[in-house]
Amino acid sequence: MERITRALAALGISVPTGGVRRTIWRVALWSILAWVSAFPAGMSVAAGSLTSGSVSLSDPRPGQASVSYTFKGSSADGATAVKCVQVVWSTTPTGDTAPAGFSGASGSVNAGASTLINSSASGWSLTKSDGAGSTGQNNIYQYTNATGVTPSTTTGATFVLSTITNPNTADTAYYFKLNTYGNTNCSSAAIDNATVGFINTNGSTLSLTVDANLSFSVSGVNNGASCDGATTTGTSTSTTIPFGAVSTASNSVVCQDLVAATNAPSGYTISLRYTGAPQNATSDTIADHSGSNASPSTFSAAGTEAYGYTTDDATLGTGTAGRFTAGGQKWAAATTANAEVAFAAAGTAATTYRIGHQVGISSTTPGGTYSTTIVYICTPVY
Repeated sequence: MERITRALAALGISVPTGGVRRTIWRVALWSILAWVSAFPAGMSVAAGSLTSGSVSLSDPRPGQASVSYTFKGSSADGATAVKCVQVVWSTTPTGDTAPAGFSGASGSVNAGASTLINSSASGWSLTKSDGAGSTGQNNIYQYTNATGVTPSTTTGATFVLSTITNPNTADTAYYFKLNTYGNTNCSSAAIDNATVGFINTNGSTLSLTVDANLSFSVSGVNNGASCDGATTTGTSTSTTIPFGAVSTASNSVVCQDLVAATNAPSGYTISLRYTGAPQNATSDTIADHSGSNASPSTFSAAGTEAYGYTTDDATLGTGTAGRFTAGGQKWAAATTANAEVAFAAAGTAATTYRIGHQVGISSTTPGGTYSTTIVYICTPVY
């Protein structure tokens, strides 16, 4: 009893003598025991701890700028007005030293995404400062509101910081600490708190190789088929353009289909040339049509000697894009230089182009079998 009396005296409680003394020390003893049982050894009176706390980074790579840190926690106090939200990025759970490379200098609070403050920036202001041993890293944020806001979201409440620069060391644990207070001094009237860890990790470099590819083929077109405004008079193959016997009464038309596909980013150009004007055994030749690739024209009427080609591609890549198709099909003289007959501006799946060949003769065209070689070239552009 004397020890209790001395303990009470140390707490500033005087104890009367006699029977009253015995009654009072018994009451005091039970009060002390009740107080001790309510607060076990090592525990101090403090703010409530937010549960299920986590912080997610929009980009966890070391040294990345413009990163968003989204805190989420449950069991927020929904009865007390929050006048300060303090956030500390630190190297330890209890300190306030900024991680190397970290910077909050350009950061801000994304109030609209922060349900802990009811998703509103009204009345709030942000103050930044440096923790121990830090210079200009602004790793301590104090977001204050003199009126205060009572959180309406207490489960999964969020607080979002934007435009943060990550620490520059990978695979090291750092800490994000959030505390709320009922006072704008951000030190008294503690409400809620949470300390959560985060780690910056290097991204994994994904690599792959896609082989360049190009497919190109020539196929025949049957007799009687539609061919660029005309009708074929003979059947071609992938390697022959047989006009057969030609008369002055009507021109002959033979066509071929060119099919191309590529993954080349800038597509391809298909060109045509011949090895020379069609020629017979005595070196007589068939005259070229009057139109050119740059300026094709309507083909000559029957009874006029001429050979020329056309294309159904209305989107050529050089000159006037639809020069062969606008206002009716136009024809051009072949030359020994490559001339564009089809074009794709980007990689494309298999596309078919119909190339027409037409010949006419006059009454003075020398007899004989005439021939030349038509060369198609498909060139991808990478």
